Amino acid sequence: MSEKIIDFALSRKVLILLIALIVLIFGTNSMLKLPVDAYPDVAPTQVKIILKSSGMTPSEMEARVMIPVEQNMQSIPNQKIVRSLSKYGLCDITIDFEDGVDIYWARQQVAQRLSEVKDLLPANVSGGLAPITTPLGEVLMFTIESDTLDLMQKRTLLDWVINKRIRSIDGVAEANALGGYVKTYEVVPDFSKMKLYKVTMERLKEVLEKNNKNDGVGRLSIGEQSLFVRSEGRLKNINDISNLIVKYDNGRNIRVSDIASVQIGSLTRGGFVTKDGKEEAVEGLILSRKGEDTSKVLVRVKSELEKIEKDLPKGTSLNIFYDRSDLVSKAIHTVSTALIEALILIVIVLFLFLGNFASAFSVAIILPFAAMMTFIAMSYFGITANLMSLGGLAIAIGMLVDAGVVMVENISEHLYDEANKDKSKLQLVMDSAKEVATPVFTGILIIIIVFLPLLTLEGLEGKLFVPVALSIVFALTSSLILALTFIPVVSFYILKQTSHPKVALMVFLENIYEKSLKYALSHQKIVFAIVGVLWIAAVLAYMQVGKTFMPELDEGNVIIGIEKNPSISLEASRDIDLKIQQSLLKEVPEVISIVARGGSDEIGLDPMGLNDTDTFLVLKPKDEWRVPSNEWLLDEFRRVLDEFVGIEYGFTQPIAMRVSEMLSGSRGDIVVNIYGGDTVKLESIAKDVARITESIRGSSDVYKKANEGVTYWEVEFKDEAMARYGVSRDELSSYLKASVDGVEVGIIQEDLRRIPLMIKGSKKLQTSMHGNIDLQYVLDNGNSVEVNELVNFKMTGGPVQIDHEDGMRKSLVQTNVIGRDLVGFVDELRNKIESSIKLPQGYFIEYAGEYQNQQRASKRLSIIVPISIGLVFILLLLTFKSSLQAFLVLLNIPFALIGGVFGLYLTGEYLSVPASVGFIALMGIAVLNGVVMLNYFNYLKESVKDSLEVVTLGSIRRLRPVLMTASIAALGLIPMLFATGPGSEIQKPLAIVIINGLVSSTFLTLILLPILYHKFILKSDHK
Repeated sequence: MSEKIIDFALSRKVLILLIALIVLIFGTNSMLKLPVDAYPDVAPTQVKIILKSSGMTPSEMEARVMIPVEQNMQSIPNQKIVRSLSKYGLCDITIDFEDGVDIYWARQQVAQRLSEVKDLLPANVSGGLAPITTPLGEVLMFTIESDTLDLMQKRTLLDWVINKRIRSIDGVAEANALGGYVKTYEVVPDFSKMKLYKVTMERLKEVLEKNNKNDGVGRLSIGEQSLFVRSEGRLKNINDISNLIVKYDNGRNIRVSDIASVQIGSLTRGGFVTKDGKEEAVEGLILSRKGEDTSKVLVRVKSELEKIEKDLPKGTSLNIFYDRSDLVSKAIHTVSTALIEALILIVIVLFLFLGNFASAFSVAIILPFAAMMTFIAMSYFGITANLMSLGGLAIAIGMLVDAGVVMVENISEHLYDEANKDKSKLQLVMDSAKEVATPVFTGILIIIIVFLPLLTLEGLEGKLFVPVALSIVFALTSSLILALTFIPVVSFYILKQTSHPKVALMVFLENIYEKSLKYALSHQKIVFAIVGVLWIAAVLAYMQVGKTFMPELDEGNVIIGIEKNPSISLEASRDIDLKIQQSLLKEVPEVISIVARGGSDEIGLDPMGLNDTDTFLVLKPKDEWRVPSNEWLLDEFRRVLDEFVGIEYGFTQPIAMRVSEMLSGSRGDIVVNIYGGDTVKLESIAKDVARITESIRGSSDVYKKANEGVTYWEVEFKDEAMARYGVSRDELSSYLKASVDGVEVGIIQEDLRRIPLMIKGSKKLQTSMHGNIDLQYVLDNGNSVEVNELVNFKMTGGPVQIDHEDGMRKSLVQTNVIGRDLVGFVDELRNKIESSIKLPQGYFIEYAGEYQNQQRASKRLSIIVPISIGLVFILLLLTFKSSLQAFLVLLNIPFALIGGVFGLYLTGEYLSVPASVGFIALMGIAVLNGVVMLNYFNYLKESVKDSLEVVTLGSIRRLRPVLMTASIAALGLIPMLFATGPGSEIQKPLAIVIINGLVSSTFLTLILLPILYHKFILKSDHK
């Protein structure tokens, strides 16, 4: 088939050139339109439910909200996992679906199930489905800077001016607001006056609710005119609220102002934002919609923010401190720089080996055309241009020229041969192209086959490396098509049919190789012994190489997660954060700015407690650090943070943090999940696990969330007394809530702003339980009774939060791992836990996080890679029609692995998923070289009778293409080896494996394969 393709191409040369031009145009257009991001969208199809009910403890939220909702979600089709947590006043439920499930279908199913269970939930539960975003949706963060606006004014500006305009931008899922004070109109009851005037809380609420609306009365037809009649009843300001009549008593109107003060206030805060150790701040956070092109969304958002900034009050500005496009540009720059540098090295190598510009150009021209065809395929299949997909192209760039090298090298060899000077140039090109068409087709197809296992990867590793595999497969397929069509045509037009002097480099290399090969052929036992020793040494080295999932991507930003005492107040938590920021800025000059978010936002997407803070550090460029090392910088942070007593801390990065939370609900490299039924027992076991984890070498930032020590004032209703006075639990609960947290009774419209109208107790009642105990509750008959006659107040303790996974309670311990491999760490940790902790009946432990991903990826590859090798063997069998020859080519694979293993061992890198991808690529290149070599041996043995001459002549004749394919593939990855930008961490182990593996593979292809062919094929044929 490949020979017919060559016939077609060379008989329609102009058509092939025209098609190539069209490919170049469409490819360029596809490249420019490709969505660009730093990272593939690794998020599963995920729907999040956020439900709130102020005043409920975690245990109450679990029993009355989380369990009913969770149980109703369990049977949704295509569901993978249900995770949930309940905290004070909040329940967060996350449902993950199988890959490929439509997000809108999933949300519809969840919404339907939620509506079915709504009637079973307490009446004061609010909330629903979270915005259509992903855990990686946080693309831009900014603060509002102003010397004239206070925190409430900044927050109002953010809520009703900035975010309102941002939400209208295509691709934005939500514009979240954090920090500051949300403005309210507050009616603060004077409970003694309410007693005096015999006004109940229910009456006050009723008056405020029913006297705050405009309505249409109807339409009057008067003569030829129609008049619309409306009633003006909406409250507009503090004066309107104050003058409302609550009741008529003894000839006097009792107004709101007689029993309460009306003022501007704020909602009870669930969190805060601090900045640079100076003051509180107001932060905006932009979330992109799932599936959107992040780069385009950011361009639109930043353009709108520039317009908004011009309309802000004088002296007010927006300070963007996190912009995902910075990471995007850095990551793309890292890969594109590696691509350009690799391209330059490849062209240089081609020129050195081929000896003239025309031949080098004939091969190199395959690169831009293959790249453009790859971009067309990526655009068609919806693959974004990101660190991984472009990384796949960078990996493939050295292999893209393999087919072209073999093709052009053979064509030029025939054209430059003096014996062929009288033959037709077209026929020479056609014959020489056909001569290598089969090994080129087979070799490239084999490389494609060995990459197919990556397409079967699941979970996070699948989302990361399927784009890599697809871009490599697209590129290699493109190079094969071009090698059989475009390259012969270009060679016909560019290469001259004239004799050329031998390339000096090749003359030198051929002389050395001929002597080495003859020595090896006459000392075969020595060669076998050396190979055996190398193989044994490689096995021993492999046993010493650690295993991990992925090298950590350096995003260029650091987040410090800080945890304080669970019962800490908002003000005390804020003050500690400010002190920590002051110390960090003073002691670590690499930090430019700090923005810290404590507690939770209003939406509830990140449900942290007041004791939890995510501290976002803006750093100087790495080349300005005193020591350009991430580990050194983290040690500097540890030195500062260790001075603060009573806090726990851990380090992460923006994307890494969200990916970890998305996968395991936690933020560590390794997460130990303890499952069971009793929260007290779970807490006890988790403490023991944390203690053991800290004792393991390599553990860093061990974190076990403090889940006890929260104090609650529990209200116990005295049912008999309440029945005697005719008071219901609901009425009394609402009364107490109004005095402490406040209840919303309406909206005050300020132009386009809708400001909540609240009934809320005084500051004294919000800061003292005794003030609430002594309150007088006004009954419907006008009499009053002390609250403590109706309820008992007692102080109790409880958990900070309760976690569930698939309906089971769990506790967890997380840790990062430094200085050793992940698998070895978990193996040691598991052994110590099993020997030290005896779990009660019904309790069990699972290890999640990066470790779980590594185990899943290893298991999948251990099954699929042998299958792909089996497919390669079948393809070789069909090509050579000899099982022995097919087996000899396959021998290149284990011997190619020798160099890769030594590369990992000597550099101290771990066997990770990127390294495994390197081994897969290595297998393909090694087999390609073996196919090229054996195919020419088979061609020569038909005309050359001496068996030694067959392998000697054949090896020397194929030295140049074998060296070129190997050296180009290796040199194409050299830039990745020394790259330092974001993403280089992922590409480095892959480059180490391929480069070192190609050294051993090429040596064994050129020395061992001729020996084995001579020993097992030629000698058996002569018997």
